[in-house]
Amino acid sequence: MNKLHSPRSAVAAIKSGMTIGIGGWGPRRKPMALVRELLRSDVTDLTVVSYGGADVGQLCAAGKVKKVIFAFVSLDFIPLEPAFRKARESGAIEVMEIDEGMMLLGLRAAAWRIPFIPTSVGLGTDVIVNAPDIKVIDSPYDDREWVAMPALKLDVALIHANRADARGNCQINSPDLYMDDWFARAAAHTIVSCEELVETEFFHSGEQARSVHWERAQTNAVVHIPGGAHPSSCDPQYGFDVAAFKAYAAAIAEDDFAGYRDSVIAADEAAYQRAVGGLESIQALALPVY
Repeated sequence: MNKLHSPRSAVAAIKSGMTIGIGGWGPRRKPMALVRELLRSDVTDLTVVSYGGADVGQLCAAGKVKKVIFAFVSLDFIPLEPAFRKARESGAIEVMEIDEGMMLLGLRAAAWRIPFIPTSVGLGTDVIVNAPDIKVIDSPYDDREWVAMPALKLDVALIHANRADARGNCQINSPDLYMDDWFARAAAHTIVSCEELVETEFFHSGEQARSVHWERAQTNAVVHIPGGAHPSSCDPQYGFDVAAFKAYAAAIAEDDFAGYRDSVIAADEAAYQRAVGGLESIQALALPVY
């Protein structure tokens, strides 16, 4: 029952051509350390499903991505993630742009092992015009049409949690779970990085168990990486790093992602954290106030 892995051994489950889902939301609780490990690999030709942020952008900048299925790719204070924007405007990637709720339904359909979920979302919009893989169907019960949102089946999901144990129990304490539980259930293989590694007895308390949102059987690998969401936030531990995002955006503006990767992402996660000021500086980042 011991599912503990190093970042490299966990990410080794991802092969070229796979469809991966990445949890979190924009610049919030992204499994960025796992993404960085993927950047250091020779994996390519990925289809990425994400409520995207720098996870999507950096994979696009590194030439790892064939297609992105997304509702948005944003850093919040930078409305369009800069590397993703370049990739899309240049035609370097294929895209399926859908509504946020449609993506949720696609993940649910995959989790429930059904081919699609009917919805009225998207009817009469360019979402359907620009996504030929999404079909409109007739209701068998009345004369209405429905969008048949297809299942978004994931080979691998990457998620960052606040706490986990070696058996795969994972806890998320932030006010918003986002869709991480559905990413975990929609995937054939789920990799979870965590801020804190705890003993299983920690979850015996009802108060702690309430924040465990999917079954441990859904978690295949656990990687202990404090600070592993940086430069995105990991509420309640730390906020997102505006300065780090600006430095990354500047590298993209100068067409120098390769330089950024060599000097900042570097050889491993320890080198990355040294390059951005160390774990203490990450954990001192103030939470954003909205």
